[in-house]
Amino acid sequence: MRWALVLALTAAYPLIVYFSLGHVEPRYLALLLLVLGALRWLAGGAQLVQARWVALAALLLAASTALLNMSLPLKLYPVLVNVVLLVIFGVSLVRGPSVAERIARLQDPDLDARGQAYTRRVTQVWCGFFVLNGGMALATALWTSEATWALYNGLIAYVLIGTLMGGEWLLRRHLRARYARLQA
Repeated sequence: MRWALVLALTAAYPLIVYFSLGHVEPRYLALLLLVLGALRWLAGGAQLVQARWVALAALLLAASTALLNMSLPLKLYPVLVNVVLLVIFGVSLVRGPSVAERIARLQDPDLDARGQAYTRRVTQVWCGFFVLNGGMALATALWTSEATWALYNGLIAYVLIGTLMGGEWLLRRHLRARYARLQA
């Protein structure tokens, strides 16, 4: 339940910030980051260490916003999320198994070598995505209007995530069908 609330607030975060700026001082919007940080801390789950790092970073952004009464720290939260995901996915490539392999093994515990190589490549693609998406989130936070920042981080980034997920799903179906034909 907590993770659902965290995910919903994280997804809605750019829009909440956008529609609040100009009506509410940034230092009061810091409460939103404080709530997100606290919920992430409490929700921990299987990735307790990573959740706590995100929570601490969110709390630092909230404190910066409250002290400086500036919107920039608020707008850096999507950058933080991308950095943390990049670290999680990247570390899984070094330590193994990759994040995509762990997810794939939930459906297919006996993942063969071909499947392991494929999931490793998928994890690498996601790492590249987090670099690009985090870079765009940073660029929009630093150099664009709040409307552009909200549009990218509150809509375009999610469309890109969905497109990547859907594209990978279609590719996986195609490759499985081709592999099955070769095996027959």
